[in-house]
Amino acid sequence: QVQLGEFGGGLVQAGDSLRLSCSASGLIFSIYSMAWFRQASGKERELVSAISRSGETIYYADSVKGRFTISRDNAKNTVYLQMNSLKPEDTAKYYCAARIGAAVTYNPVLWNYWGQGTQVTVSS
Repeated sequence: QVQLGEFGGGLVQAGDSLRLSCSASGLIFSIYSMAWFRQASGKERELVSAISRSGETIYYADSVKGRFTISRDNAKNTVYLQMNSLKPEDTAKYYCAARIGAAVTYNPVLWNYWGQGTQVTVSS
């Protein structure tokens, strides 16, 4: 049974940093592309960042470029999202996702597995 579990969300002030982690089990982690999506209240789920199975391809949404960094540790079956200079507009529930195939895949339907999400709230 595949499980993805996100950790690290919380309530912070604008300008602060958070590091999200997503631990995976029940799958061969190293063959999966991994991604972080987010969904704000009343909005569609959007791709924030993605990383290919070996890390050679990395994607960032324009809104987070230069502030967020995605990384993965295949030995630990974990993907991370370092979020710096957080803004109130980053407030959302953040989800970890996994798929076999291209990492830069915007459509959530095409991602095979999902975590339950972790809430990030940034106050101004």
